[in-house]
Amino acid sequence: MLVGVPKEVKDHEFRVAVTPSGAREYGRRGHRVLVQRRAGEGSGFTDPEYAAVGAELADTAEEVFARADMIVKVKEPVPAEFELLRPSQLLFTYLHLAADEPLTRALMGNGVQAVAYETVQLESGVLPLLTPMSEVAGRMSVQVGAHHLEKAHGGNGTLLGGIPGVPGAHVAIMGGGVVGANAAQIALGMGANVTIIDKSLDRLRQLDTLLHGRINTLASNTDNVAAEVQRADLVVGAVLVPGAKAPKIVSEEMVASMRPGSVVVDVAIDQGGCIATARPTTHSAPTYVDHGVVHYCVTNMPGAVPRTSTIGLSNATLPYGLLLADHGLARAVAEDPELAMGVNVLNGRITHPGVAEAFGLEYTPLADVTLAGIAA
Repeated sequence: MLVGVPKEVKDHEFRVAVTPSGAREYGRRGHRVLVQRRAGEGSGFTDPEYAAVGAELADTAEEVFARADMIVKVKEPVPAEFELLRPSQLLFTYLHLAADEPLTRALMGNGVQAVAYETVQLESGVLPLLTPMSEVAGRMSVQVGAHHLEKAHGGNGTLLGGIPGVPGAHVAIMGGGVVGANAAQIALGMGANVTIIDKSLDRLRQLDTLLHGRINTLASNTDNVAAEVQRADLVVGAVLVPGAKAPKIVSEEMVASMRPGSVVVDVAIDQGGCIATARPTTHSAPTYVDHGVVHYCVTNMPGAVPRTSTIGLSNATLPYGLLLADHGLARAVAEDPELAMGVNVLNGRITHPGVAEAFGLEYTPLADVTLAGIAA
């Protein structure tokens, strides 16, 4: 199989989907890798490094999309890339379709075989291809939140960790999953007062044990969320429903109750956001102020630390990419139910219920969509 790796085009997106080490692994399995020139540059991987492991270099994204059997990316295709996708072409990347109807319809219309990193799911419920970027985003959320609490960046001038005699900031984290746990670890390390809100009491018990009782935990309900948001200096939105649009846990009224210069960081923005006042932003213009509160809602947060993010992502995605390249989609999903969970669009049909529900479109179970004609 010819595996194509185009250069990422989202604002300040410096990650690359396949490292030179990964390209070597594809080559060892008899596959060819076509990498767009300078695709790895932002993550510190040069064209000569790719060439040294046998990868071919392409001058343009158009060439990569036109020639490759499987496109491996980091972020979802943007409108300029829609027309480059070919019928029956495998697309393996983050998609976040429940928050992007135009992309969903484009993938359906083009007949693309779309496999989303974020919905590949283990039997335990773990999302192995989302986890490394959730770890990065969770840790970054407190880092950027502390930065924007500084007066010069629009905040109310609160030092996250405080000093002796002056209490640290209060950080309220909505959701106790991978993002929330990592955000809590960094916030605690910086000396903040941390509360995690989650609907699962079992998860709150786990976090209480993991973090040695150093955090406050609250069961998720409207009153608890409202009270914590009102007194928070920093709110981190970390709610995830795999493959589906994020529920709005924090209302506009709750945001309006916060002190001027407080900060919200909505990590769930890729899936539509869990804070009512959140809207997508970019690294070039990462924040805006609503109700006096600074909002940071960058949709590709880990792109700011591409070296770490690229290596962490490649560690997780490469085994699945090799499986797809070795066997083709039909056999790969038949042999691996975890990977089958990642198929979001196939033969013009939506095969993930969360995506279909988000737009009121028809859902077709993967087992009911013919895999005939897909390369094996």
